[in-house]
Amino acid sequence: MTGADGYGLIEDGEIVIRDGTISAVGPSGQNVEHVHDAEIIDLDGRLVTPGLIDCHTHLIHAGSRAREFEMRLEGATYEEIARAGGGIFSTVQATRQASENALLAGAVARLDPYLAEGVTMIEVKSGYGLDLETERKMLRAARRLEQERPIRVRTTFLGAHAVPADMDGDAYLDQVCLPAMQSLAGEGLIDAVDGFCESIAFTPAQIERVFEQARSLGLPIKLHAEQLSALGGSTLAARFGALSADHLEYATEQDVAAMQASGTAAVILPGAFYFLRETRKPPIEMLRRASVPMAVASDYNPGSSPMTSLLLAMNMAATLFEMTPSETLRGVTVNAARALGDNTSGQIATGYAADLAVWNLKDPAELTYRIGGAPLHARYFEGTPC
Repeated sequence: MTGADGYGLIEDGEIVIRDGTISAVGPSGQNVEHVHDAEIIDLDGRLVTPGLIDCHTHLIHAGSRAREFEMRLEGATYEEIARAGGGIFSTVQATRQASENALLAGAVARLDPYLAEGVTMIEVKSGYGLDLETERKMLRAARRLEQERPIRVRTTFLGAHAVPADMDGDAYLDQVCLPAMQSLAGEGLIDAVDGFCESIAFTPAQIERVFEQARSLGLPIKLHAEQLSALGGSTLAARFGALSADHLEYATEQDVAAMQASGTAAVILPGAFYFLRETRKPPIEMLRRASVPMAVASDYNPGSSPMTSLLLAMNMAATLFEMTPSETLRGVTVNAARALGDNTSGQIATGYAADLAVWNLKDPAELTYRIGGAPLHARYFEGTPC
């Protein structure tokens, strides 16, 4: 995914796949002739990219927030919506009441549009339980997605998502979040740990407690940071060697420098920016100058980004934030893999997983340029069309 054109595009190339892994890649005629008894698949000049990766979603939940959306457009205030039973705690209540099978069925329905757009790996967060039982139920449902569809799933524990109304933040961490992390890590349900560092959620000092425990458990970390205000969450995340800091609309030069030094990726989430009609944009040029890897994700969630299209997120990142098409494509492939700590996906290179998307296109810029529709010809997972 590099080169003078920003893509590393091979105009007439071939890919050799063996046992679900890419064993060779290069210009046509250089590799296949050395492979005996190979099945030759002619893609007739179509564009091939790595399978796309969505590195930030809240795919598992119950209930809908459509009525809340309608009320907001009709002029209701946040307080009025909350009194009417809206907001994140309406999703928490619905998710607590749903069975694991119901959560799985809902998530599969949301996942299928991603597969139709060439997605082969997706991150799924918990965080709509705020109690051990529901957080476990969410993560178990996320794990089961791999049994339902040919997809790689990375699970993230987002216990520090919101503070229940009947508790303060520290009490919630002590009594619910940190013990749940300990238990669920022991059950093998957590691939990474996330938190929401904002004035309406958890302070930097509280998030530091979450990170300390994650580090003691050997779990990598991520963070919702600088979405609504500048609290230095991304600097804190970088200090702990975070895989990524996500949103970043209010990130400062100090935050960007800290991320550059730690190798922390920036995950750009234009869906929430659009849906909430925000005006403060993430510092793309500052991140670009610092060579901070920029990933792009859908941030699917019922409250602020009910969007199950990674291709649309790419277009939004370009039109709203002025990322280039080559940046957005890297953002949903190699940089998205980096934001998940995965070094076997996101590139068409020897030794990488043969997870590929074949498009009825020739110019990779088309993937960012188009609005609506998925010009996918085929999706390959571990070398098998699916």
